[in-house]
Amino acid sequence: MNLSFLFLLLSIPVVLAYFFGLYILGSLGQVVGYYLRRASRTRKELLLARVQTEQRAYASTHPKRAPANDEDGWEEVEGYAAGTAANGAKAGEDWKGIIGFFHPFCNAGGGGERVLWAAIRANQKRWPDAVCVVYTGDHDVDKAAILKRVENRFNIHLHPPTVHFLYLSTRRYVLSSTWPHFTLLGQSLGSLILAYDAFSLLVPDIFIDTMGYAFALALSSFLFPAVPTGAYVHYPTISTDMLASLSPNGQGVNAGAGVGWKGFAKRHYWSLFARLYCLVGSTVDVVMTNSTWTQSHIRSLWGPRRARRLRSAKASETDIDVVFPPVAVEELTDAIDVSPESESKRGPTIIYIAQFRPEKNHTLIIEAFAKLVAQHNAFPSFPNTPPKLVLVGSVRDSDDATRVYNLRLLAHERKIKEKVEFVCDASWPQILYWLQCASVGVNGMWNEHFGIGVVEYQAAGLISVVNDSGGPKLDIVVEIDGEPTGNMQPMNHQVFEVPSFHASTVEEYASAFANALSLSSAETSAMRLRARKSALRFTDRGFAEKWVKNMERMVQLQELRTRKPGGFLTMIEI
Repeated sequence: MNLSFLFLLLSIPVVLAYFFGLYILGSLGQVVGYYLRRASRTRKELLLARVQTEQRAYASTHPKRAPANDEDGWEEVEGYAAGTAANGAKAGEDWKGIIGFFHPFCNAGGGGERVLWAAIRANQKRWPDAVCVVYTGDHDVDKAAILKRVENRFNIHLHPPTVHFLYLSTRRYVLSSTWPHFTLLGQSLGSLILAYDAFSLLVPDIFIDTMGYAFALALSSFLFPAVPTGAYVHYPTISTDMLASLSPNGQGVNAGAGVGWKGFAKRHYWSLFARLYCLVGSTVDVVMTNSTWTQSHIRSLWGPRRARRLRSAKASETDIDVVFPPVAVEELTDAIDVSPESESKRGPTIIYIAQFRPEKNHTLIIEAFAKLVAQHNAFPSFPNTPPKLVLVGSVRDSDDATRVYNLRLLAHERKIKEKVEFVCDASWPQILYWLQCASVGVNGMWNEHFGIGVVEYQAAGLISVVNDSGGPKLDIVVEIDGEPTGNMQPMNHQVFEVPSFHASTVEEYASAFANALSLSSAETSAMRLRARKSALRFTDRGFAEKWVKNMERMVQLQELRTRKPGGFLTMIEI
């Protein structure tokens, strides 16, 4: 007998056993999903009844229901995705389902949270009868307090009756402190526990992760094949850049961690985790990324398996969409004047808007500012005013508070304590005040996925000094009309010989600060206007248009799968 034929005969039972095992596993998952759905049925009915009650109460006190001010022009939001249905009509015009947003830290007040609230606002405009449910672990605040902070921090006004919160009791499992070793894997497994916690409370009609928990989406697909899943990816959990950062010359919080036998083990552990991350990411139905940098990494990680799942060689090039985060560009351009007359209100102030997290690298910025102060007490445009650094950011927990304390100590040690100001948990009016008083905005994070704060700088007319990597370099501080929005070419009067306002080291940042504060009045005015024009690419409306377009896809999938429920759609397809 031919050996190849014998091998084929022997392999058939193995292949059949493999697929039978997958079928059994998938069936078990759907059985668990069925019981979760049935167990949460009563809560779903109570939630919908509460929505109706709140709708009536709201209507009695408000003459017109509107999640946001009508002057923003969003009454046209229903036309964003016109013609996307198979027959050319609007898809899901009157859709009334429940959209679950998996965002365990929804009250953190950072850029990721702005995406969440802007997405909910866009959904409320497009589908006014749909209910948005946020799964959160913020037990210390109620709905009213959360929505009030959203208004104060982001100037986003939501329609209260159709946004609700379900409180998770297992958020500790996604904290890095819970997993001192094998943190990436531990947090990812922890997100499975947290997602199961969420599903035990309520099974939504569409499930969206806006924080980066791809494993939670995979669990949803496993338990509820009929529920479409969506991911808004701010930052890949693992990437080739992270693996490269382990080298002695690497950058970021893990720079040099790949040395020795522990480093060898870490490198292989990360490589294995990357494979697992590729697997779970390929199960997501609709994927959005916040920048071209993130898109490139997600395509390289998730694209090949997604192409196989969708049975299209070009799927990885077309189905992962860049949806730039919403930035308060309109509010900033209306509130802050950029003209020769407004220069009198500005001083030699450098502002950094960022959460007080390790990766934001506030230490680098303080060190660079200390070097600047050591070499320059004043600049020609501000002869009587010394430079100042203002650090604006939210403090999420005790770890962040400790970080702020250590940064204050560093400023004291560098003898710049009086020239560095910390503004913690700033309100929107406070942010506006500092943006119109400052001249320079800085970003210090290596491979920042996007950089909402940098767009805010540009909208306010600030000259941006950003890290020479990630979204700020590729998407934001770029040429407009062939001219720089940051100093992209060497200046004739450079204080240090650095070719741009893209920086990496203490010396480069200090040099870029000096260059920015040494520009002539004409150069400063021209660059501020170009920066503001650049910021118009990142408006709330632009985000809403692309968000609704991708949501349309999920709504259509939900309607299709409800009519024709599918079977086990994950493991076999990939």
